[in-house]
Parts: sequence; C-alpha cells; structure tokens
Amino acid sequence: VPDITNVQVQINTGAPGYSPLETEQRITFPVETAMAGLPGLQQTRSLSRSGLSQVTVIFKDGTDIFFARQLINERLQVAKEQLPDGVEAVMGPVSTGLGEIFLWTV
Repeated sequence: VPDITNVQVQINTGAPGYSPLETEQRITFPVETAMAGLPGLQQTRSLSRSGLSQVTVIFKDGTDIFFARQLINERLQVAKEQLPDGVEAVMGPVSTGLGEIFLWTV
C-alpha cells in the first residue's frame, strides 16, 4: 500500500489531574501558539482531554519529516517555559496515517 498521507508530527503532553478546560488553556494553547508560523506549516489540530493534550502539526507535502521534527523541537524548548511545572510536552514517534488504517482493519 503506498503511503499517501501528509507529513505530520504529534506532540503529546500528560497533565494528571487537569480538567479538559485547564488542559486546553494551560497546555494545548501555548503549544499551538509556539507552532504558529513554522516554515511549511499547513495546519494544526488539537485535542484536550482530562489529563492529556495532543497537538498534531501538519506540514505541506514534500516537507522532510526530520526537518519538521527539528523545527518543532526548537519551538518546544521555548514553549516549555510557558507550561506548568512538572508537565512535559514530547513528540510522538515518526509514523504515518496508515497506522490508524491498519489498526482498524485488522
């Protein structure tokens, strides 16, 4: 199966004890703001749940995934200063959307 998915990087942040609203305000929003203006950025998507923030950064086709991850890593270093103590935003592993398709078709 050819991989025709977009270039995306996921940023996951655990926040035990935070409500969805607190997670969005204190974690998701600062991370999304830090990603704004990245070269090749197409879109950001986010999910804020009880104790979990997940931000997906989507780049234009043709963007090198490792270049994208380096850019995000640099921005995360700045964003960490705005996050609450004890909360760490980490990038997910290199993967594609095909993993989700295979997960549901097995």
